[in-house]
Amino acid sequence: MEELKHVRITTSPHLHEGSTTGRIMLSVIVCLLPAGAWGVLTFGIYSLYVLLASVAAAVLTELVIARALGRFTLNDWSAVLTGLLVGYNMPPSVPLYIPVVASVFAIAVVKMTFGGLGRNWMNPALAGRVFVTFSWTGFMTTWKPPLNWGTDATTAASVLGFVKSALADAQGVARGPVELLAQAGYPTSGLGTAGQGGAAGLLAPIARLFPPGYGDLFVGNVPGCIGEVSALLLILGSIYLFVKKIITWEIPVAYLGTFGVLVWVFAGRSFGAGFFSGDVLFHFFAGGLMLGALYMATDMVSSPLTRKGMLIFGIGVGFLTFLIRIYGSYPEGVSLAIIIMNMFVPMINRATGPVKFGLVKEGQS
Repeated sequence: MEELKHVRITTSPHLHEGSTTGRIMLSVIVCLLPAGAWGVLTFGIYSLYVLLASVAAAVLTELVIARALGRFTLNDWSAVLTGLLVGYNMPPSVPLYIPVVASVFAIAVVKMTFGGLGRNWMNPALAGRVFVTFSWTGFMTTWKPPLNWGTDATTAASVLGFVKSALADAQGVARGPVELLAQAGYPTSGLGTAGQGGAAGLLAPIARLFPPGYGDLFVGNVPGCIGEVSALLLILGSIYLFVKKIITWEIPVAYLGTFGVLVWVFAGRSFGAGFFSGDVLFHFFAGGLMLGALYMATDMVSSPLTRKGMLIFGIGVGFLTFLIRIYGSYPEGVSLAIIIMNMFVPMINRATGPVKFGLVKEGQS
């Protein structure tokens, strides 16, 4: 025992990485900022007002409720992140009271009612978005064209909505969604084929690396929600999160992999092209898939704890997104798919969690 007298025995954990909830939340916020800045440059200064209104409403709501409970929780930055994600999921011309209501619902009903951060059973920002979508469907499905399109139109259909409507109206025959957009006269800036000035010109060289039609989708030069349109900037922002292991590969890979395979196998049939002809690239870049897969489905609180559970969760979200987007009446599907799978997380955790030493799972002997 003499050689152990200088050994200091403590309780676990013995290793501390140094991360805190506040640092993690702040890291996610910083990684999201380029996509939000692009949304403001693309759609105009009013988009910034939408983002500020949603963040302010989220922060004030949490401050009031936490103070009423004798607590202060704003230093973990989770309210700011929730408000930012609510704003990112808003159309750029939406009335300001709608993101305010969405943020209040997200914080007051979905987060604080269940005890605050770590206890909410679904993603608060997505819940807020779905709540206002069902409450003010007209405003939440009205889109503003990018400023550099040079059009006098105040509204424009999203690419997913336009394709869905064109297919329903049987507007011609095309081999895929990009061809259908061009054939049906969907407006385009020519970003992928010619130099552009203004905000679009910043990413025009990258857009030109893709076939015509895909460049606008990839860099975010299309109508859509403020923070979801630029797949490029969302992907770049997520690299840091992967490197720091704030998010891991299981959910995004399972989500995008499942969705991509199903689109490839079945989505082409809508265009009369048969199986194994779906346009995966279009569906990866269009809508809120990248924002959902990289930043919202990976939410630590409302996603499974184990790697196996994460894979199951990602597969489920991918399947539901495919089902809603391709065969449902709603052109998107990401928000609903994630929320539905959030409901199954406790069951997934129970089925995939480790067994305590000396015990066996129910049904085993």
